[in-house]
Amino acid sequence: MAAPVASKAGSAGPGSKPPLPELDFRSGARVEELNKLIQEFTKHDQREYDDQRALEIHTAKDFIFSMLGMVQKLDQKLPVANEYLLLSGGVREGVVDIDLDELNVYARGTDYDMDFTLLVPALKLHDRNQPVTLDMRHSALCHSWLSLRLFDEGTISKWKDCCTIVDHINGATNYFFSPTKVADWFYDSISIVLSEIQKKPQRGMPKVEKVEKNGTIISIILGVGSSRMLYDIVPVVSFKGWPAVAQSWLMENHFWDGKITEEEVISGFYLVPACSYKGKKDNEWRLSFARSEVQLKKCISSSLMQAYQACKAIIIKLLSRPKAISPYHLRSMMLWACDRLPASYLSQEDYAAHFLLGLIDDLQHCLVNKMCPNYFIPQCNMLEHLSEETVMLHARKLSSVRSDPAEHLRTAIEHVKAANRLTLELQRRGSTTSIPSPQSDGGDTNQPDDRLAKKLQQLVTENPGKSISVFINPDDVTRPHFRIDDKFF
Repeated sequence: MAAPVASKAGSAGPGSKPPLPELDFRSGARVEELNKLIQEFTKHDQREYDDQRALEIHTAKDFIFSMLGMVQKLDQKLPVANEYLLLSGGVREGVVDIDLDELNVYARGTDYDMDFTLLVPALKLHDRNQPVTLDMRHSALCHSWLSLRLFDEGTISKWKDCCTIVDHINGATNYFFSPTKVADWFYDSISIVLSEIQKKPQRGMPKVEKVEKNGTIISIILGVGSSRMLYDIVPVVSFKGWPAVAQSWLMENHFWDGKITEEEVISGFYLVPACSYKGKKDNEWRLSFARSEVQLKKCISSSLMQAYQACKAIIIKLLSRPKAISPYHLRSMMLWACDRLPASYLSQEDYAAHFLLGLIDDLQHCLVNKMCPNYFIPQCNMLEHLSEETVMLHARKLSSVRSDPAEHLRTAIEHVKAANRLTLELQRRGSTTSIPSPQSDGGDTNQPDDRLAKKLQQLVTENPGKSISVFINPDDVTRPHFRIDDKFF
């Protein structure tokens, strides 16, 4: 950590020496310089959206939701009135806890300009007031199988082909919802719908540049005007309430106490299609608290979030091979740090450098001890499966960062500037005229879309880094259904 140099009040005089700069003890870097580098990284990483870009974002979102409405109508498997969770940042950015080793590498600037993750419930259990008890007898901590016995006969009949079947001695048959089979069905359904859509292209419709199945994730890159948008679509099981396995976490003191209500934090959770290291891929789901994390982010200071984003950019490049550490590990450590440290310290606006150095130290500590507890289920160690060789390799890499954080920040800045240059170059090559929405004929009817674009731009500007939940009925995709936290727009 940094070594502050104290000076006595009132000691400064005509003949006194100027105060020494605050230095980082380990690297000798000036804290003031590190703060400036983090601010520069933030400036290039968080770009402003003009009306045109906001309209393109809306057009892509509208296309994705319309597509999902058509998927629902194919075989009626998806809930008719569904509630999606739209997160800013792709799966590779650590917005959900999903293994990255099965995902193809996409680069901002080269492959896309903006990225989102969309959690799409295939099944919903929303009528329970008691703690949800899951079938964890066959799974590692933080994971579960899901029996369709919890659902009605109609649901079982619809989803039989996406289940693994276990016959019991007493003659009963149990259907376990399979994450891999659900992902296969979802990818096939999306491919069918996109093929139909592309047979009858409409004016202003996004161009589907890429559709790939990455493990259990479906990645779609859309071209809209001069923008390329990556959507990582994740089929999930959605629950209201809170899992019994995480009930003890609620009994502890947390940094968000008094800032948001417990009801906001425990409003729901998900099962995402991810398996433990030794689990059965066809049966095992991973618990995800993405909805709660959206709420917790409201209680994290902007300086800590800036340090987190800068640190994430450094480790994504540095620790990419072998894939053992994901940005989600870093996110968990940040939440633990918020519980551990005083709010008065974490709210200091000019402490971004201290926070960056602390996050690097924390991550190195986790690696050396091969211990990174899940924030919501602390008894689950997310690094337990790693080999000693892997953790020490990454710890040594982090040691080089800690020895020269300024240089690694400069590299991160150059990477994000290069990505922005690629995006601008594509925009220059593309159309410079306004792109009409799929519903527009290019005439005066564009005005409602202009108003929507301005509203969307305002939402993005006023809610930096926040996630947007969207409620949508597939039979009515004409109206916006934005929800940022608990506010609808």
